Amino acid sequence: MANVDAAPSRAPLRAPAPRRQPTARQRALLAELEELFLAEGFAQFTLDELAGRMRCSKSTLYALAPSKEQLAVKVVGHFFRGAAELLEERIGGIEDAREIIGEYLAGISEYLNRASAAFMSDIAAFAPARATYELNSRAAAGRIRTFIAKGVRDGVFRDVHASLIAEMAGLLIEGIQTGVIGSRTGVSDADAFTALSDLLLGGLAVASRP
Repeated sequence: MANVDAAPSRAPLRAPAPRRQPTARQRALLAELEELFLAEGFAQFTLDELAGRMRCSKSTLYALAPSKEQLAVKVVGHFFRGAAELLEERIGGIEDAREIIGEYLAGISEYLNRASAAFMSDIAAFAPARATYELNSRAAAGRIRTFIAKGVRDGVFRDVHASLIAEMAGLLIEGIQTGVIGSRTGVSDADAFTALSDLLLGGLAVASRP
């Protein structure tokens, strides 16, 4: 009969190693890759071609990511993280929910205007990069919900169906991100976000009293 008091030996738990921060050269290289991908997309490049365009060795690129596909995801993530940071800076200090939504969606539109059709098409066609865009879009929809709720609390937005409008805004953002809106209307994602801003601010506005 086994000794139930004897506990199996276990290796001591180790704390996960801290993530290595990118060097200044790697940050600069990511920024250069971002500009290249924004202008020309990323699907058509090989690592050899990217190394040539960046004037660096392939080992330098491998230090950023172990494959071209993972490098593309890293650069796409870098682009959208930059967007999130700039948007929060843009609305910092603004108290009026109408101005917050206007500035936030205008910022998204301006940021996406940096991206070529090739870049957006490559994101749509590459599932890991598309997932990064989807994550960013869900986060943006969540921020807009908080802005609408603030506007209702402050009395600058009508409270009739405000939560429903917030959910509809989230669905519209998803439609923009997945390309459904663009394919049906022929507009860019940037233009679609501008139209969404007009729609939200017009639909939620408190009617002026005579």
